[in-house]
Amino acid sequence: MPTMPSEPSDSELHRARGMAESFGTDAERYDRARPRYPDALLRRVHALAPGPDVLDAGCGTGIAARQLRDAGCRVLGVEPDARMAEVARRFGITVDVARLEDWEPGGRRFDAVTAGQSWHWIDPVAGAAKAARVLRPGGPLIAFWNAFQLPPQVAQAFATAYRTVVPDAPFDPTALARGTHDPYGAILTATAEGIDRAGAFEKPERWRFDWEAVHTRDALLDQLPTTGLLTRLPEPQLGTILRKVGAAVDALGGSFTMRYATVAVAARRTARD
Repeated sequence: MPTMPSEPSDSELHRARGMAESFGTDAERYDRARPRYPDALLRRVHALAPGPDVLDAGCGTGIAARQLRDAGCRVLGVEPDARMAEVARRFGITVDVARLEDWEPGGRRFDAVTAGQSWHWIDPVAGAAKAARVLRPGGPLIAFWNAFQLPPQVAQAFATAYRTVVPDAPFDPTALARGTHDPYGAILTATAEGIDRAGAFEKPERWRFDWEAVHTRDALLDQLPTTGLLTRLPEPQLGTILRKVGAAVDALGGSFTMRYATVAVAARRTARD
């Protein structure tokens, strides 16, 4: 699910620090409930990277970092929220607490820079420039996101409840029920433009991996509060939304198949001067 409102603009989400810093309010739930990334994406990272050393930017609780580590990479995370970083460390991920734009690599170099569900919180030009600074020649910058599409009945229940408790919402919640050929399209475009402006990469390319997962009522209600639309809602409003969504899932028999698309922008670092 895209986790951004229509304001600020998609190209300026990195300035929305209140939302960016809200995920750490329940970091353990975030780690437990957020979906993982498909093996097909990890294989593409391995295919592009010239070696095993990976910098995971905005690593959060280390979801992508652990998958990369388990696939044979040596991963360093950079994460601005100490609460999220602490969870990642419990799982054995080494994390520097800093915003990528401000982080000092201390001469360290990497074979790939990745960013799972986080690049929209990073300045797209400054972030790409920092990635270029630490990448070995030929190493890729790969930013990726999971987008999901709720079944129409569940999405409508969410939209109705959300409109009730947040009547001035700056986005159309019924969009969650509509399929899209290009989820996160505006963010992918801003990411590619930032890479181009950094001037140190080959032409960015886009990837998409479609997959499905069965969700129970409890799993969905655990995941929804970790999305940017809901992390800052007071408990009464959040509870109203979750009750309505839960009833809709119950009407489907208590579980359903969620359609996911993992989308990415990737670009190789050019040879250094």
